[in-house]
Amino acid sequence: MTENRNYLQKYAMHFGTYMGMYWILKFILFPLGFTIPFLLFLYIGLTLGVPFIGYHYTKMYRNKICGGTIGFAHACLFTLFMYMFASLLVAVVHYVYFQFIDHGFIMEQYAKTMEQLTTTPPSMENQKEFIKNAMDNVQALSSIDITLQLLSWNVFWGSLLAIPTALFAMKRNRNTPVGTAEPPQE
Repeated sequence: MTENRNYLQKYAMHFGTYMGMYWILKFILFPLGFTIPFLLFLYIGLTLGVPFIGYHYTKMYRNKICGGTIGFAHACLFTLFMYMFASLLVAVVHYVYFQFIDHGFIMEQYAKTMEQLTTTPPSMENQKEFIKNAMDNVQALSSIDITLQLLSWNVFWGSLLAIPTALFAMKRNRNTPVGTAEPPQE
């Protein structure tokens, strides 16, 4: 089982790096999407593709490393680690962007959007003060605060996505009893 854990961590890092690079390329589209709306649409589409890529990587791990069989817990742990490593990689880029490149651009765009939303309907007078306070709090966040918020958000959603991904990716050998584990094969 110790050998199995080494493979799990090694390949979770390996595929997590690929997923992290995908997230970094996807993140580049987000700030550009405020000026070019098609890029924001593309960003949303690529975000919706993340669970499918996670399933593909888990299935590759199952077929190439685990010899075609993997249990639910093993698949769930692999997927969780993969998303965690991807989140750590993209967090570095988030920090660099918000510390050195952004200079409040994204927060200004959010503020403009919220102003447009609150000025149109007259029924939102009660929510207008709440939205203003929320925007003031968000604009007061530092780069590290935003980065840690995004990191925890990515890990949270990755842990939620790990469960259905593991359910779809798990595959047992019919000859192997439920409580035993097969060693990984290369």
